[in-house]
Amino acid sequence: MVMLIWWKSRHKPLPGFLSMCFKWNFILRLLFQLFLFTLVLNVSCDELTTERNRIVQKDAQFDYTYNDEVNNDNQTIYAFNHTVSRNKTEGVRVWVNLLSENTKSPILFVVRQKQAVLSFQVPLILRGLYQRKYQYTQVGRTLCQPPTRAVSEMQYFYVDVSTLSSTGISYQLRVSRVESFTLQTEVKFSFTATPSQPQYFKYDFPDGVDSVIVKVNSQTNFPCSVMSIQDIQCPVYDLDNNVAFIGMYQTMTTTAAITVQRKEFPSNSFYVVVVVKTEDEACGGPLKYYPLLPDQLMDPGNRSKTLEVVVSPAIKPDVYIMGMLFCLGIFLSFYVLTFLMACVENKRRRGQTNPADMSPAETGMLLGKGLVTPSPYEYGSVADNGSSFSSEAITDSIASAEVHYGYMERSMESVGCSRRDSLSSVEEDDYDTLADIDSDKNIVRTKKYLCVSDLARKDKRILSKKYQIYFWNIATIAVFYALPVIQLVITYQTVVNVTGNQDICYYNFLCAHPLGALSSFNNILSNLGYVMLGLLFLLIVLHRDIAHNRALVRNDLAALECGIPKHFGLFYAMGTALMMEGLLSACYHVCPNYTNFQFDTSFMYMIAGLCMLKLYQKRHPDINASAYTAYACLAAVIFFSVLGVVFGKGNTVFWIVFSVIHILATLLLSTQLYYMGRWRLDSGVFRRVLNTVYTDCIRTCSGPMYIDRMVLLVMGNIVNWSLAAYGLIERPSDFASYLLAIAICNLLLYFAFYIIMKLRSGERIQCLALVCILFTAVVWGFALYFFFQGLSTWQKTPAESREHNRDCILLSFFDDHDIWHFLSSIAMFGSFLVLLTMDDDLDNVQRDKIYVF
Repeated sequence: MVMLIWWKSRHKPLPGFLSMCFKWNFILRLLFQLFLFTLVLNVSCDELTTERNRIVQKDAQFDYTYNDEVNNDNQTIYAFNHTVSRNKTEGVRVWVNLLSENTKSPILFVVRQKQAVLSFQVPLILRGLYQRKYQYTQVGRTLCQPPTRAVSEMQYFYVDVSTLSSTGISYQLRVSRVESFTLQTEVKFSFTATPSQPQYFKYDFPDGVDSVIVKVNSQTNFPCSVMSIQDIQCPVYDLDNNVAFIGMYQTMTTTAAITVQRKEFPSNSFYVVVVVKTEDEACGGPLKYYPLLPDQLMDPGNRSKTLEVVVSPAIKPDVYIMGMLFCLGIFLSFYVLTFLMACVENKRRRGQTNPADMSPAETGMLLGKGLVTPSPYEYGSVADNGSSFSSEAITDSIASAEVHYGYMERSMESVGCSRRDSLSSVEEDDYDTLADIDSDKNIVRTKKYLCVSDLARKDKRILSKKYQIYFWNIATIAVFYALPVIQLVITYQTVVNVTGNQDICYYNFLCAHPLGALSSFNNILSNLGYVMLGLLFLLIVLHRDIAHNRALVRNDLAALECGIPKHFGLFYAMGTALMMEGLLSACYHVCPNYTNFQFDTSFMYMIAGLCMLKLYQKRHPDINASAYTAYACLAAVIFFSVLGVVFGKGNTVFWIVFSVIHILATLLLSTQLYYMGRWRLDSGVFRRVLNTVYTDCIRTCSGPMYIDRMVLLVMGNIVNWSLAAYGLIERPSDFASYLLAIAICNLLLYFAFYIIMKLRSGERIQCLALVCILFTAVVWGFALYFFFQGLSTWQKTPAESREHNRDCILLSFFDDHDIWHFLSSIAMFGSFLVLLTMDDDLDNVQRDKIYVF
């Protein structure tokens, strides 16, 4: 061919044979091209004809039910049009019902809109837990309605129906307008939803409203549902498997509530989406059986749920200001009252004669007026018959009175020498390492009649430093405990704000007022009382500490040799613990849940333990536990609290181990208290126990030597054994509260014993202490009432917890739990004042006339 073209280009005639070949080649090529063109044209025409046979477009209308059939040879397109107004949002809903049964191929519905495409298949397959599949033949979906800029605009949308099934599938199609698609403020609207027919509605913020609370209620607990708040955008995530993709959401049984702020939605509007879940496990419902075959379809059952939605305006900024001022006003009033009482007390003291300016004889006369007549109920003095006193007791009383009389006649000079000796450079261990002192310990502490002077023999300066360790240790613990807690709760709050998953935190959503990044500011603010009253208590203790040190400097006889020994280290620790309780409780309420509940209770355990130690220290200053031992025991309690929260629910082994440890610890502590620390746990303990039982119970059948101590310890063991049995049998789900109840019961028991023994010993309670006791008891009663209201509980699922949510009851800002914070902080402060002032009546009584119990 190339040669022919070249020959032609030379303008030379071709030979006859070659010229003929060239002509036939041209003709053959032309015929071949015509054949190819015809073939392609025929195929294209066939395809166009086939396409025209498959696609059928209908001009459809609203609120009309179409009964049609579809297979792989035809496709139906329904064309709709409607007018969209900028000032009115109109919802459009597509409803499909599958009439054919046992279809192998589903029908695909595709809704094409101006700015969105919605597609779904019928039957609709939704997956639940463990990938279990549920089939729904009725599907209803609401079309997304993007906003329009025009005043009025005609919009078109198309519903395409197709399938790959070779056999015809019958279906019903209905497109209708949704009445009341836009929610109105304070207007309730009822609707019905199922897993395959979710519902959502639009809400526009009215002028002047910056925050609203969306409430969804139902009369039935199940089926489980999800309420979601989403921005106005397409697509809308309204199925169980995608509703958590955007926005804020929470599961619900009967109640759900979400506070929405205008600043979070630039369009000044949002969607309220309600989806019914395929299963109820997320709401604490029963777990269905697992299918034997992985592709087996589960029966969805009747999962229709009727709900009611209402949108109400949230509180205004003025309510926030009133709530903060109210909170500050309550606790600042305690500062003002304390200041006024201090002024009155200083004025009263100035009118009295200064004891430092009196002669020793006059000081002795002043002390003599404060002496307490020996009581027949002194420690261990009750005779066996319970009606008379032994001669030994009378003799000891007379001897004690003679000693007291001689003690009163000591000169001021001898007191000064004693003071100088006590301030000498000695260590606490100097007493313990001397054999004679150790022997004297055994003699003194096993006496039948013990006075505070018998257990206040160690150097005052050394004891003061020993008890100051309580304060420094708890301050160190507070710093290292609080920093990671604050970091963790900030992370929790960030996760909630970013993911929108409001099931993470257990708020009272009907009274949760957000401020900034905080979801429930009111629950955090109400903890301010713990901090302010804890600081006030520290200031009161500091004032007493300074006054006591000044009295020691001027060699005041009352400060040196009278009253309960003044050691303020435990008081400082108690005030610090109260402040930390407020801080950690606030951190817990940033996002309350079962993983961080120990933040709210850790320092409650410490407060209860420190109060019991302070009560014991009052009459036993020399033999009280060291700070290291006390905090180690409290750390063990917190450790068990964490284990109980994580592993305690329904774990039989854990409860058995804990109950055994609880009972053994009670027995060991009882033995230690009964023998005043003169009891050792070593290899010979069992032999000594058997000897004691044989000697005292079998051979002589004698009663206990220390009756009052025995009564207390028997009651304590009964209470603790009962609590251990209750825990082992009932296994309460809230282990942290159960452990706190054990601590509080023991504290109340010991406090009641202290008050009773104080009155039996002939002592009296001054007016200030009595007022504090009565006031504190009343406040504790009201506080516990609000505590047991139970507005939320992390022992249940978040949906079940919201069933207990209630509206605010104070200033439209604080709920029942906030009032518990107010009252409990005041009650704890009052309890601390009781411990501080309860023995003020003994300030002018010599220590060898103050009985130990």
